[in-house]
Amino acid sequence: MSSKIISAAVVGLEAELVEVEADYGGGPLGAFAIVGLPDAAVSESRERVKRAVKNSGFSFPRVKVTVNLAPADLKKYGPSYDLPIAVSVLVKTGRVSLPDEGQKMLFIGELALSGQVRPINGVLPVALKAKQAGLKTIFVPKENAAEAKLVKELEVIPLDNLGQLADHLNGRKLIPPAGYKEFDFSNEKIFSDMAHVRGQEHAKQAVEIAAAGAHNVLMFGPPGAGKTLIARTMPSILPNLTLDEALEITKIYSVAGQLPTETALLTTRPFRSPHHTASGVALVGGGTWPRPGEISLAHRGVLFLDEFSEFPRQVLENLRQPLEDGVINVSRAAGNLRFPAKFILVAAMNPCPCGFYGDKERQCTCAPGQVINYRKRISGPIIDRIDLHIEVPRLKFDKLTSEGQGETSEVIKIRIEAARKIQTERFKNMPFITNSEMNSEAVKEFCPVDNSSHELLRSAVDQMHLSARAYFRILKLARTIADLAGEEKILTPHIAEALQYRPRVE
Repeated sequence: MSSKIISAAVVGLEAELVEVEADYGGGPLGAFAIVGLPDAAVSESRERVKRAVKNSGFSFPRVKVTVNLAPADLKKYGPSYDLPIAVSVLVKTGRVSLPDEGQKMLFIGELALSGQVRPINGVLPVALKAKQAGLKTIFVPKENAAEAKLVKELEVIPLDNLGQLADHLNGRKLIPPAGYKEFDFSNEKIFSDMAHVRGQEHAKQAVEIAAAGAHNVLMFGPPGAGKTLIARTMPSILPNLTLDEALEITKIYSVAGQLPTETALLTTRPFRSPHHTASGVALVGGGTWPRPGEISLAHRGVLFLDEFSEFPRQVLENLRQPLEDGVINVSRAAGNLRFPAKFILVAAMNPCPCGFYGDKERQCTCAPGQVINYRKRISGPIIDRIDLHIEVPRLKFDKLTSEGQGETSEVIKIRIEAARKIQTERFKNMPFITNSEMNSEAVKEFCPVDNSSHELLRSAVDQMHLSARAYFRILKLARTIADLAGEEKILTPHIAEALQYRPRVE
């Protein structure tokens, strides 16, 4: 009778349980076959497992060994099956005895030829799946133990080597389970402070509104005006992560292989700043085995696209769906996957190729056609999805050298957290948490306006030729402005302020 060990396969951001079955007999002596749609890395487990078993002090069967990874129609990739394959072989040969609750255990990890257990990617979704499936214990590489223990209900056994695991399962020397630790959800220690930004009060006010309601921002102005600095200070004014948000983000980084070493849980909001030469796949995700891209790595944080107009137009067009829906559907031959992408887009660009169009102190050297073509690199649908368009002008010398300091990020953050608290209470029975995520039905319910505001909107739609999308985005932005002001109702000044952030039609 074959042995059976429980492991898991990571598919997108979720995990599926995999049964690792081992049997031997028949066929050429010393042969080792792995079936069940393995990729090259899984097929190569044969050599790693053989040497790891022998170097851990066990003999490997001299007859043909067959390992099946079920379900057979689920593609398996990566080296994380090394450990369960080795355990299944040792159980079949009688070198290891599983306890009665063996089918409530999950094994995952890569093996070195010496028998050492190496860390892997995607442990958090595996642990979450184990809990969902009713499993009690998960055996993982020691470097991944803290990540797996984020699921408090699981017993997590940290492994150093295969021999240590065999002693534990045979009851000779038990391995102490990993413990859970509390985390500090603070953004303050790694980001620039808003007080470092000289002048640009209008831009800082707009960024505060964007942070309060998770709205998208486009800053334009001459080189050196402070656009990049303002963008880099934005994470410092965002509310601290909740545990649920931190788990969401950590799962994405774990699967993408970008979880920092010795980091179990990401406790600060992500800030991603891809170069303008990034490809569409790098931005939205994909690959032979689809992985999250930059927009998913920025989930619940900030995606900063500097030199916005230098990105290839086709790459930027990939942002249409995630900017609207907060998710990206990646369809590849390997499968159709769905990655979360609820980020705040902060984009910065110059007004023209030379950077000085409209500058009062330096003359623009671009021909009119060049300016038009430069701006056309950003399509209308993308512009329509950006709520706040801010001009960041050149700083005067007096502003640049003034001794006075502006508001600190800590002070601004208090106002933003108060606005977010209002939104949390408002949307407690809804599938979204910020004003920018509201659908049209929610806008009708939560963004009523009085007659004077209604007339102002009517006039703006006619004169500014606003689309239906822009109309609803103005209402959502006005709702955030009202929340920051502590107003229960949207008033005419809130609508007027929201309208001034729409792009001017030239």
